[in-house]
Amino acid sequence: MNKVTVLGSLNVDTILRVKRFPKPGETLPLTGKSVAGGGKGANQAIAAARAGADTTFIGKVGQDQAGDFMVKQLTDSGVSAEFVQHSAEADTGSAVIMLDSSSENRILIDGGTNQKVTAADVDLAQAAIKSSDFLVSQFETPQAATLHGFELAHAANRRTILNPAPATKEVAAELLKVTDLIIPNETETETLTGIPVTDEHSMIKAAEACQTFGVANVIITVGSKGAFWMRGQEHGFVPAYKVNAVDTTAAGDTFIGALCSVLAPDLSNLAAAVRFANRASSLAVQKLGAQPSIPMAADILAAERA
Repeated sequence: MNKVTVLGSLNVDTILRVKRFPKPGETLPLTGKSVAGGGKGANQAIAAARAGADTTFIGKVGQDQAGDFMVKQLTDSGVSAEFVQHSAEADTGSAVIMLDSSSENRILIDGGTNQKVTAADVDLAQAAIKSSDFLVSQFETPQAATLHGFELAHAANRRTILNPAPATKEVAAELLKVTDLIIPNETETETLTGIPVTDEHSMIKAAEACQTFGVANVIITVGSKGAFWMRGQEHGFVPAYKVNAVDTTAAGDTFIGALCSVLAPDLSNLAAAVRFANRASSLAVQKLGAQPSIPMAADILAAERA
């Protein structure tokens, strides 16, 4: 069983369903509304735990009901919340997700306490980081905290995984140098490298550009098409499973969490881990909501055998 520590965000998601997205100045009625746990960090941690990893979370929530709700979402899925701090500095993070009838989404985020995570918070979890196979992080918490965590992981000879999302051009060079595996989607890849992802040739070029930043291993996810991977000089493409998508909100996060649960610490089984992650993601998009849609290991394995 892999040990995974996730440093990241916790958001309460309000999901608004509409037939189509409104035009500027237009008012449209909702076709449905629901509330669920979310945040890229929490989603990835829950996906890792449900896929079988021994998972610990580092993050912050407010001293509010939303914070209690988010901690419960973690612990109910088997994620250790020992290092989730309750802060009076801000409210728990939140997101509003607008979902249309074709399962496309638009997301607005209030970072709240996610933006208050510091290197000192990371230090509290040093033992967990140093005993983990992987430390995973994203860009919904401050990069300075992630950099500190990745440096601690590298000092203990542990692997680091960066999901550079939401996309930003302001990525610290020092952070990339201590990243072992980076997992962007097409938009994030173009923002990071300046190379539009249109075909396998452009994926190779973009992955090679990431390697020049100091990241030896790259996975580029391309939604319903699948995922490209590069490990050193080796590379390949793993097609996605064809399903009827209902909500793609947590697809990428499910992919990353499931990947971490089966990935060998030396990344030697990267292609096989991507296939497993694709299967997990294909199950997640068939249900509504971020965390409610994330599958269990038994469901993923059953789908693999089907």
